[in-house]
Amino acid sequence: MAKPADNIAASDFIADAITKDNEVGTYAQRVQTRFPPEPNGYLHIGHAKAITVDFGTAEEFGGLCNVRLDDTNPVAENPEYVESILADIAWLGYQPHTVVHASDYFEQLYQWAEYLVEQGLAYVDDQDTETISAQRGGFGKPGIESPCRDRTVEENLDLLHRMRAGEFDDGACVLRAKIDMQSDNMVMRDPVMYRIRHATHHQTGNDWPIFPTYDWAHGQSDAIEGVTHSLCTLEFDSHRPLYNWFLEHLPLPGDQPRQIEFARLELTYTVTSKRRLAKLVADGVVSGWDDPRMPTLRGLRRRGYPAAAVRDFCRDIGTTRTNSRHNIEELESFVRRELNKTAQRRMVVTRPLRLVIDNWPTDEHGAPEVDWFDVTNNPENPADGTRRVPFSGELFIERDDFAEVPPPKFFRLSIGREVRLRGAYFVTATSVVTNEAGEVTEVHATYDPATRGGDAPDGRKVKSTMHWVSAAHAVDVKVALYNRLFTTPAPGERTGEPLDDLNPDSVELLTDAKGEGVINEVEPGQVVQFERLGYFCADLDEPRLFHRTVGLRDEWAAQQRRAAKAAKNG
Repeated sequence: MAKPADNIAASDFIADAITKDNEVGTYAQRVQTRFPPEPNGYLHIGHAKAITVDFGTAEEFGGLCNVRLDDTNPVAENPEYVESILADIAWLGYQPHTVVHASDYFEQLYQWAEYLVEQGLAYVDDQDTETISAQRGGFGKPGIESPCRDRTVEENLDLLHRMRAGEFDDGACVLRAKIDMQSDNMVMRDPVMYRIRHATHHQTGNDWPIFPTYDWAHGQSDAIEGVTHSLCTLEFDSHRPLYNWFLEHLPLPGDQPRQIEFARLELTYTVTSKRRLAKLVADGVVSGWDDPRMPTLRGLRRRGYPAAAVRDFCRDIGTTRTNSRHNIEELESFVRRELNKTAQRRMVVTRPLRLVIDNWPTDEHGAPEVDWFDVTNNPENPADGTRRVPFSGELFIERDDFAEVPPPKFFRLSIGREVRLRGAYFVTATSVVTNEAGEVTEVHATYDPATRGGDAPDGRKVKSTMHWVSAAHAVDVKVALYNRLFTTPAPGERTGEPLDDLNPDSVELLTDAKGEGVINEVEPGQVVQFERLGYFCADLDEPRLFHRTVGLRDEWAAQQRRAAKAAKNG
């Protein structure tokens, strides 16, 4: 019997349920799942959780996982989204057993709809949408049966055939299941199965003027494909009785699938509603679905999030039956952990201030000499080797690394203070040049030749090490810095509308940054660590534009350490 691998926890209720099914031979020890996205937008971080659950569960039990595009709404769907969904799944590292569409099953679904009509279990209702909705009642409020509910089988079949033939206008009538208008579960109060939409479908063209609802298409598509375990998020918990009712009343070709629900992924400072994400794009708040501030997989990829980190995060938080909101710092911790192993180091000055070393040697023509240093590319991975970095008499340092009047506990460069320039020399600031507004435009300093390599032979210590770039060898770089797209951990909690909490200062573009020459060799999409600043990803389209992926400080890990220490101390 197939058993889950070590990375599915023994307490994982989905794994437990499948293990029990296998033990009693419910599906002859066969496991098949599916990921069923609707192609009406780009996938986001919440979908990444579903993907890892669907594909990971199948993989751990030696089963199969299909991608089934839930293309039942031609008005909202687009081939662009189909292509993006498949590309994003591949980027995450998963390969579906097969790719299918709900529209592949339209004929079979229609035949089964006729079957339910013939059994007296479905009827055509020609009331308007508002009336049908009002008659459904509410919690503690009884439903009202439609006057169309008692139509004969023959009349309902005739009307359904005419719906299928395209005789009626949009909204003229719907096909409803005949279940129980007094059910405590609102989903069971004669749900709609088909609605009329005269729209061109990206897969079937104009072949169908009627389209199935998600509830009607979902379980039946599972059965047609041979899905054993239909893994859904918790909002479909109340839909499970309907899922089972349809399947129990149809002549299925095989076993009846089992629906299991788990909590969806929610992050602080994040919105994953596709409707609201689409509005951000339409309103120009962001540059597109792949804006690095967006929680879409395209946005995360453009920002530099490694697919491995996203997978590991989703696996680590596991599956539960309780909705909760995870700290976004937790995801960032996984990103940082992965990049620390894989990202090469580079020196970039984002807000440059010129540093002139007055005692730097010159050649016989008076030109500053150039000293070259071998600098480690990644101390976490010696196999990445070293690179040659030039050092000369004029450098760029970060403006924040100098203070003419240093505040308390400021240990970086100031007049009379000695600091280390990473991997190079000790320098001491001696004077400054200011503009008419009194702003420092240039710092002058001296260096100690005996400290080549970044250490003093006499053993003296400094309290700060700063990165730098040789001015003569620097290349121009643009850097996009990002804050949270939303200002509150739970957007919309105050007003009910998440977009009310948008952060107007979520991005800052620095256009005069300076980088060492090898920055030109960074490939599009490659992430490097800007020393002392964080991890940055080279834009996929614009050369020498870098997006800040994540900072160096692991806030979530620090929180965990503090919590562990507090627990230990009682």
